[in-house]
Amino acid sequence: MFYLLTDYLKNWLDQSGLFSVVRVFLQLEFRAFLAVLVAFAVVVLLGKPVIRWLRRQKVGDAPEFYNERLNEMMKGKSGTPTMGGIIIIGAILLTTFLLADFVHNRLVHLAVLVMVWLAAVGSFDDWLKLTAARRGPGTREGLYAWEKLLFQLGMASLVCYFLYRHGLATENPAALSLNLPFQRTYVPVPKHDVILQQVALQLNPGVWVLAMAPFVLIGTVAIAGMSNAVNITDGMDGLAAGTMTIAAFAMMTLCYIASQQSAASFLLVPHVADAKELMVITGAMAGACLGFLWFNCNPASVFMGDTGSLSLGGLLAYVAVAIRQEFLLVLIGGIFVMEIGSVIMQVSYFKWTKGKRIFRCSPIHHHFHMGGLSELQVVTRFWIVAIIFAMLALVSIKLR
Repeated sequence: MFYLLTDYLKNWLDQSGLFSVVRVFLQLEFRAFLAVLVAFAVVVLLGKPVIRWLRRQKVGDAPEFYNERLNEMMKGKSGTPTMGGIIIIGAILLTTFLLADFVHNRLVHLAVLVMVWLAAVGSFDDWLKLTAARRGPGTREGLYAWEKLLFQLGMASLVCYFLYRHGLATENPAALSLNLPFQRTYVPVPKHDVILQQVALQLNPGVWVLAMAPFVLIGTVAIAGMSNAVNITDGMDGLAAGTMTIAAFAMMTLCYIASQQSAASFLLVPHVADAKELMVITGAMAGACLGFLWFNCNPASVFMGDTGSLSLGGLLAYVAVAIRQEFLLVLIGGIFVMEIGSVIMQVSYFKWTKGKRIFRCSPIHHHFHMGGLSELQVVTRFWIVAIIFAMLALVSIKLR
């Protein structure tokens, strides 16, 4: 809203001598970092009232880990309000409305669709789980896994289709390319020429420009997979919120690089001009998760539930797809990949060996917890590893 009003009224503001005061709302960097602060403030201000409301609704967690020892270790979390993800999603939506170009930018439209759709699926799943007791014996507890996956895959495929056809500029083949690790997207040219726009960016002959089918397939797998990965990570106080904050800041940096032609050409990564508004959304995501950590740190006053984890994971992956950084998403979201990978390995090995296990318990954060580390130690060390992954991802861009 502030961006749109400033842009619409800039002639009048200039004539009135006020444009110099509000012109910062047209600057991408200012709006992105302001989004971090606004989203953080919204979550902190709304946190306590929403938590009280959730308690009145008796929307409390009753954890079941299907492991007697782990159930005993985590029994203290029983009754803690969940569905706190509504605070995060609300803060991101409000911040996007205030600071991003939510009218003209199609990438923003699709980002909001991904977030709201997955938040709705997560909320319905949470509500079924948390109200099963009051609805009587025999009622279903949450969505079935195949139902949840169907909603995720269906939404992701539609979003990727519209992203390919209408969201990314078809006249810019780099925006539809497969950005492989260490592969140069463009033929290197002197940075001075690019800044002065004396030369057009030339696509590297080895770059694979994707047709619609592989583009949609890769994007769908990324969005649905990361949505479930973050959902699995949300199992300890502050774990998902903290690691998502780190990942969002890293993705915010990549959005800036992708949106600036000079930066993209210097680092030889795909240039996606409209990605500048995604920088505002990732900033809002980082700020909202940081604010949620205020209430979710150990001992947690609220959990984000599927409402938050499904939507945050999907949104992070969508941004990566839009700026053509699916491979760096694997590194930036390394903790999430580790978590879902440990579950896949554990289940597969258990079935293959008819009862043997690789880990004490999966996801892998429970393996370390049951190995003697406190919950706070596990979470803090996972945060450290997440920071290292994010730094490796950003450093790797230069190795082209």
